[in-house]
Amino acid sequence: MSTPQTTDVSQPALSAGKPLRIGIWLAQAAAGGLFCMAGIMKLTTPIPELSAMMPWTGDLSPTFVRLIGLIDLAGGLGLILPSLTRILPGLTVIAALCCIVLQILAAGFHGYRGEFDVLPLNALLLGLSVFIFWARAKKAPIAPRS
Repeated sequence: MSTPQTTDVSQPALSAGKPLRIGIWLAQAAAGGLFCMAGIMKLTTPIPELSAMMPWTGDLSPTFVRLIGLIDLAGGLGLILPSLTRILPGLTVIAALCCIVLQILAAGFHGYRGEFDVLPLNALLLGLSVFIFWARAKKAPIAPRS
């Protein structure tokens, strides 16, 4: 008869394996890069040129389009920099949560406008953001710099 093993609550859970940690970093780099590129494009491209690529940008206030670009850029940097520098790495989890909300809203916006060709990108970014949120919050959090 085996005796039940007790777990010491003070001991941290086993860390994620190396392949999972690599996958998390790849997801952070991919999502962060995509968000940053979208943000830079929305911040720097003249609205007439931008609306040729993204028709919705011509229908909204240029200030709002630039604000969305700033939000995209902040989200992309937030997915990478806190974990990479280990300075307030919990901000990566918050950035991932904000990116989840952003992509849900973006998918609803594009669906409402009938821009269904954009939805796969929204789904990809949503999936990556959910994965990063779960991974950095539960499975493989980054320890802050000591």
